[in-house]
Amino acid sequence: MTETNICGIDFKNPVIAASGTFGFGREFSQAYDLSKLGGICTKGLTFNPRQGNKGIRCCETASGMINSVGLQNPGIQSFLDTDLAFMNSLNTVIIANLSGSSIQEYVQGAELLDSSKIDIIELNISCPNVKEGGMNFGIKTQSAVQVLEQVRKAVSKPLIVKLSPNAEDIVDMAVNCEKNGADGISLVNTFKAMAIDIYKKKPVFKNITAGLSGPCIKPIALRMVYEVSKAVKIPVLGMGGISCWQDAVEFIMAGACAVQVGTMNFIKPDICLDIVKGIETFMIKNNFKSISEMKSII
Repeated sequence: MTETNICGIDFKNPVIAASGTFGFGREFSQAYDLSKLGGICTKGLTFNPRQGNKGIRCCETASGMINSVGLQNPGIQSFLDTDLAFMNSLNTVIIANLSGSSIQEYVQGAELLDSSKIDIIELNISCPNVKEGGMNFGIKTQSAVQVLEQVRKAVSKPLIVKLSPNAEDIVDMAVNCEKNGADGISLVNTFKAMAIDIYKKKPVFKNITAGLSGPCIKPIALRMVYEVSKAVKIPVLGMGGISCWQDAVEFIMAGACAVQVGTMNFIKPDICLDIVKGIETFMIKNNFKSISEMKSII
């Protein structure tokens, strides 16, 4: 009943642990059986290892958090050598989140992932293009399409593009990603935000701005998922502030075929399990026979 198919891959349910909040699943596997999840998205992976940003990396804010982790990760080859076998043992769909600071870096990473035993590649275009003065690939449609076209040529696995809510026109970007080879769309990533330490009289983060996530962004993320779902035919994965099963149902009714849960994993490590159970119970009580039936209701 809760099964869903995304890009030709069968998911036992529509709940996926979002990138950047679940590591590679090792710590969470001590809390509950991860095979009960629809899928797990890895932390952002880059071709070369990254140490991440210096200074404070997380800051709590009203109904959410701001993070400036900076894509700390061991690099794709190390992930393949050290972590992928463990993830594949979890009996759930594995999505690799691919990040980069240049098109060449994206392509190199994509080639490594395409030859590995991961199920889907999620292309994170919310990364700074170092050759264009640091502007994120995901801000302008043209730059997003440029990186997508090159990565698409390098991979045969299903390719989902993760969109930034900071895009100039997120619907236009989604439509153009569909036209240029994306098999699916996931949205939204974090919102650009900042915090100030009034006692130190300076920004909390060394990079000044950082990414806002959590329940505070949910109504805006939901609206964006609804608009994009109406504009494209490829599968849409919704995320942004999901903190309970009711939120997940809203995203599905807005057009998402699955949801990703992020910030709430820090607050309640087994929240994804609660959401899986809640969706199933809701479907039974309301006579929904499939996720696709619930998805098409609005």
